[in-house]
Amino acid sequence: MPSVHRFTVEQYHQLGDAAILTPEDRVELIDGWIREKPVQKPPHARCVARLVRIILRIIPETYEFLSQLPITLPTSEPEPDIVVAQGPEERYDDAHPGPGDVAMVIEVSDSTLEFDRGPKLLIYAAARLPVYWIVNIPDRRVEVYTNPRAGRRPTYRTRTNYRRGSKIPIVLDGRTVGGIPVNDLLP
Repeated sequence: MPSVHRFTVEQYHQLGDAAILTPEDRVELIDGWIREKPVQKPPHARCVARLVRIILRIIPETYEFLSQLPITLPTSEPEPDIVVAQGPEERYDDAHPGPGDVAMVIEVSDSTLEFDRGPKLLIYAAARLPVYWIVNIPDRRVEVYTNPRAGRRPTYRTRTNYRRGSKIPIVLDGRTVGGIPVNDLLP
């Protein structure tokens, strides 16, 4: 039987420092496993572009906005489609945002829905990221997960589905700072 190896975040960084992994590899570390990121299809790319445009207009200047860049969690270094983290931006000059920095994380799901509801949801809940959105392209809705529970069986206690015709509140650090109509994300 072939052996497999789980990597720590530090070992994952060492692979990058040694040029074993490069930005062209399009990978991320999920719960110790190096996972290839799928190619973005047009619906995914368009939805991310819409989110970028809309969220940048809404979030207060005291927050930092990241798109498809790493965050560092205890056993993972995912690259979510959108992250809203506490500012100022200079605090991330030497380190990626960590669990205590992230106010909201968003994954746009077309071909990755099962993975985003499974392993990614688990690592985000385990890290106690307070708000996790899945923009569910196939089912044309946005799933908002809140109230994370860490521990042996991490999960989110609350899931709210938003469909066309409804507005999703943007909640950062317990405060509603705006909202996005689902129709603007999933026309």
